[in-house]
Amino acid sequence: MDIFKYKKDIRERIESLKTWATIGFVPTMGALHKGHLSLIDCSIKQNDITVVSIFVNPAQFNDENDFKNYPKTPDADLKILGDIKCDILFIPSENEMYDKPDNRKFYFGELDKVMEGKYRPGHFNGVAKIVTRLFDLINPHRAYFGLKDFQQFVIIKKLTEDLKIPVKIIACPIVRENDGLAMSSRNSLLSAEERKSAALIYHALYQAKQNSRKYAISDIKEQVINTLDENPHIRIEYFEIVNADNLEPVQSWDEPSEKIGCIAAKVGNVRLIDNINFNL
Repeated sequence: MDIFKYKKDIRERIESLKTWATIGFVPTMGALHKGHLSLIDCSIKQNDITVVSIFVNPAQFNDENDFKNYPKTPDADLKILGDIKCDILFIPSENEMYDKPDNRKFYFGELDKVMEGKYRPGHFNGVAKIVTRLFDLINPHRAYFGLKDFQQFVIIKKLTEDLKIPVKIIACPIVRENDGLAMSSRNSLLSAEERKSAALIYHALYQAKQNSRKYAISDIKEQVINTLDENPHIRIEYFEIVNADNLEPVQSWDEPSEKIGCIAAKVGNVRLIDNINFNL
């Protein structure tokens, strides 16, 4: 595995590879887990060369403490990537990625006004800043994103379409722990008791899907919220059932759209997100 810290160096390597190789790219913020590895594995199977980046992007955090406390495990990450034979790792510093002020503003219509956008103002603009910079630098044929961050996936697809960035955005399924909890770097911040409680999030989503043929959407939403509110460790921020294409709330199961149930909750002080597809 070749490791690069500077934009100039990795740009030169990528330019030499593009003459013959297809490039797959997996952007991460480190603290790697099996969810990340599933993205990398998919890239390895579909491309000649796989590039992984590790960069905790300050521009996408609207809470300074969240940024400061985000888990960082560089030594473990390097070992993991070496073991799975990743081709190239890019680990820039903050000064390297933001050597100049980035005052760009991106427009996503209503996509960034709901759910995560509502509770984390500026988050997706920060995501767009780093993603566009990385895409410009790596110039991949394909880029891989996990569906746990469903809203992010939809927004990045729109970003690449609007800016006509020639990269294919590949969605990869959520990877879960044995008890259903969606794998996340933030899970390591949970206490033992909080970790048990966190598993209830997926259980509530799964039960909602099982009940979706019996109850109206409004009833399903109420059931999920009431179920999780009973746990003293969990505080729900939102649970919405939305159209997968435009993220608009769905009012009826009869609407001809793919429907995704998206949730965000704090378990203790750790903020977790998850979702479930009601059509699969």
